[in-house]
Amino acid sequence: MSLHPQLHPGPGPAPFTWHTDRLLLRPLRTTDVELDYDAVMASAEQLRMWSDSTWPADDFTLAGNLADLQRHQDEHEQGIAYTYTVFSPGGDRCLGCTYFTAPRPQIQPACGGATAPVAIRFWVRTAEIGAGLDQHLLAALRDWLHREWVFDCVVYPLNPLNTRQAALLEEAGCVLRLAYVRTDGQPWHVYG
Repeated sequence: MSLHPQLHPGPGPAPFTWHTDRLLLRPLRTTDVELDYDAVMASAEQLRMWSDSTWPADDFTLAGNLADLQRHQDEHEQGIAYTYTVFSPGGDRCLGCTYFTAPRPQIQPACGGATAPVAIRFWVRTAEIGAGLDQHLLAALRDWLHREWVFDCVVYPLNPLNTRQAALLEEAGCVLRLAYVRTDGQPWHVYG
């Protein structure tokens, strides 16, 4: 039994999958470790900027990735956070990930009095950005959120150096709702 509140506010389980002509979203599982690891390591430099951290390190291992996937799978099964892998339509290649989490306390002001808010982050393989897969993924997420989820506030926190995602969010009609400094002293922006 989880000590954390359930993230999904609706009746029944959280939505399971979402398809478009370019991608398949489904819960990340430990059995995806090799496909996920390939995507992570192929996009390591971009992910370090995206996460504003040293993850993944150059010596990040398959075993380390498996531990990360186990944590995400456990959170998903407990309903406290949802991680969806972004696959090619046939499910044979990992193209990225998206994360649904409860907004951190510093982000709560961006959601006003919302009772069921969510913070969403996403990334796609560096090689897929030129083809606009990140833009397609954002549109797919927004459509999925509108059709199948019941959050009353959706925000997109990101590293302010991530100008590509900031521009995509602005093109999608999102606005900068909050700028704050994380506990580690790094600035962060929240769009919604």
